[in-house]
Amino acid sequence: MVRTGSASVAAGPTLAVVAREAGVSVPTASKVVNGRQDVAPETRRRVTEALDRLGYVRRPRFDAVRPPRLVDLVVRSLDGSRSGAVLHGVERAAHDAGLDVVVCADPAGAGGGRPRRGWLDRLGARGSAGVLFHLAEPTEPQQAWLEQHHVPFVLIDPAVEPRPGAVSVGAANWQGGVTATEHLLALGHERIAVIAGQRRTSVSGARVAGYRSALSAAGVRHRPEYVRHAGFDETAARRRMRELLALPEPPTAVFVCSDRMALGVYEALAERGLRVPDDVSVIGFDDAPEARWSTPALTTVRQPLAEMAATALGLLVRMMDGDRPDSTRTELSTRLVRRASTAAPKDG
Repeated sequence: MVRTGSASVAAGPTLAVVAREAGVSVPTASKVVNGRQDVAPETRRRVTEALDRLGYVRRPRFDAVRPPRLVDLVVRSLDGSRSGAVLHGVERAAHDAGLDVVVCADPAGAGGGRPRRGWLDRLGARGSAGVLFHLAEPTEPQQAWLEQHHVPFVLIDPAVEPRPGAVSVGAANWQGGVTATEHLLALGHERIAVIAGQRRTSVSGARVAGYRSALSAAGVRHRPEYVRHAGFDETAARRRMRELLALPEPPTAVFVCSDRMALGVYEALAERGLRVPDDVSVIGFDDAPEARWSTPALTTVRQPLAEMAATALGLLVRMMDGDRPDSTRTELSTRLVRRASTAAPKDG
């Protein structure tokens, strides 16, 4: 899709409006926008606040002759195997499509999972034709800007329910929760706990819902005290496992909603002198490299992150060509990977 500057620029506040709002001259406002250092701190603060308040974004410089061959990948962090899998999937698919990828990361997490102000300025300046988001999401004004300027975007594995109209690619999280729980039930476990991520995320909620559904289908009583949340944090998961072990009737198996959290569960069990799977069976979710490296190797539910990223890039290319997907949500299947961390309960 070839876009001209005049076709893609929607009405918005001009730099003159921003300067007037901040009580400065247009050249001074321009210096702040362009990152010049010869501006007093207080003046910079006023201009920056006005930019944010008015939603000013520099006009994009899309090439009217050469079709854009550049896309942005916005990630919350480059740390960890999950990001590595996403980068691999995007890079492979972009190479096949003849596209280049610019990676925009917020390693310190200062953006709280949302791109910082100024990112759209840079995107417009380099003329990126589309955007992929992983574990990050555009703010409402940013999404509106992308839609106004006909810059398509796709969310990869979004943690929360996307805003209306946003296209996303994720895993079959509910089915993954069912699969994990059914595996433990088939081994003879009935006292099965779950350690989930954040309470209000759709990803975590779907996995817990699958867990509950499998218990219900098997006629096993659901115990509210067996459901804990650890925010996908290894240290918090270790604390939640300690709490489960302190119950009058502790679980004989635990479904941990990420492999990283499962490592914290392993630590909590080792502290008590308990063995996996002889005393407690553990099953994770992701099939990250850590699952194979742990001792014992972790049984887990695989979600195909690299394939999800490649699928998202494929959808983005179609959208760049003006083809809107039939559905805003695409789900890739999960599957059980059996290793050594699950076994029948001792009293089974």
